[in-house]
Amino acid sequence: MIYLELFWSFFQVGLFSIGGGYAAMPLIQTQVVDQHAWLTLNEFIDVITISQMTPGPIGINSATFVGIKIAGIGGALVATLGCVLPSCIIVLTLAHFYFKYQNLTAVRGILNGLRPAIIAMIASAGLSILLSASFAGGVLPASLADVSWIGILLFLAAFFILKKWKLNPVWVMIGCGIIGMFLYRFFGIPGR
Repeated sequence: MIYLELFWSFFQVGLFSIGGGYAAMPLIQTQVVDQHAWLTLNEFIDVITISQMTPGPIGINSATFVGIKIAGIGGALVATLGCVLPSCIIVLTLAHFYFKYQNLTAVRGILNGLRPAIIAMIASAGLSILLSASFAGGVLPASLADVSWIGILLFLAAFFILKKWKLNPVWVMIGCGIIGMFLYRFFGIPGR
């Protein structure tokens, strides 16, 4: 039964995640954290972080990590297949029709209309992760004691470094992870 739930949950993610991995994050969060409670919000953020650091798409990596945590290797295979299958079917179907009707203005209008929705989904995922990293519980704090000043400092430093010096994001993530490990160990995590 758990295999069917994993397959169906990630099939829905794969079916409705238009715009890539970042756009899929709110859908994955809804399935994994909100509906099934397979992971806590903090565990979900860890999965997304690991998914970004490992080779491959975020959605597929997330499906694999969640599947293996919930039901072992079989769960990883089922969840990954569920995430990939809708995309394969949709891409093959759309490629056929796109090459046949690519010059129609209606097709161009549909593609242009999808862009704002994709941007909104990416912004939603980014804001959710930013809130979770900056505030205990992922919601705006009632007091300044619940603010993760270390998380905010690391975010601002990483943003500045990436914009100013255009360093490789992998090295910036590794650096922030190492610095964060020491700072959180020394100063503690707010709200805990």
